[in-house]
Amino acid sequence: MRGAMTVIERDVDATLIPSGDKVLLPAGSELTVVQTLGGNVTVQDPYGQLFRIDEKNASALGEDYAAKAKDDATEGTPGEFHEEQVWEQLRTVYDPEIPVNIVELGLVYTCNATPLEEGGQRVSIEMTLTAPGCGMGQVLVEDVRQKVSSVPGVKETRVELVWEPQWDQSRMTDVAKLQLGWM
Repeated sequence: MRGAMTVIERDVDATLIPSGDKVLLPAGSELTVVQTLGGNVTVQDPYGQLFRIDEKNASALGEDYAAKAKDDATEGTPGEFHEEQVWEQLRTVYDPEIPVNIVELGLVYTCNATPLEEGGQRVSIEMTLTAPGCGMGQVLVEDVRQKVSSVPGVKETRVELVWEPQWDQSRMTDVAKLQLGWM
């Protein structure tokens, strides 16, 4: 479905990339699908502008995209808390411009789980962005918060954007470099 031209069936809320501004794409807009990862869809208009359409609105692109978004959005597995489930959820958060998840990009600096007195876990995450001026920061932070909060046993999720140390390509895993054709 990547690279496919589609016409949206109804007005749909989207996020302008890279500014992070909220926009309304009108019904009938012709868009090219750039990527469908982590439950969200990145599209491009005929002028080259990129937009992110959240999983909940993917049906505006047609039922095929709604089904793909649902398949890509990993649900929390019922049961006890396991920190690996947090990392699994983090691997479902994608930079809307780069088809690599934030873990492989090296954007997650720390991820710590702490038991709470009343039961459950507090998960604290420090993460960064590939560029400090990226307007998508709060969008990615909210994606992380929602996905980590879906992990069984997580009662509180704290996500902080940090700028030190500054991100650079050396933080990427070999998997990310391979995905981007850099190895």
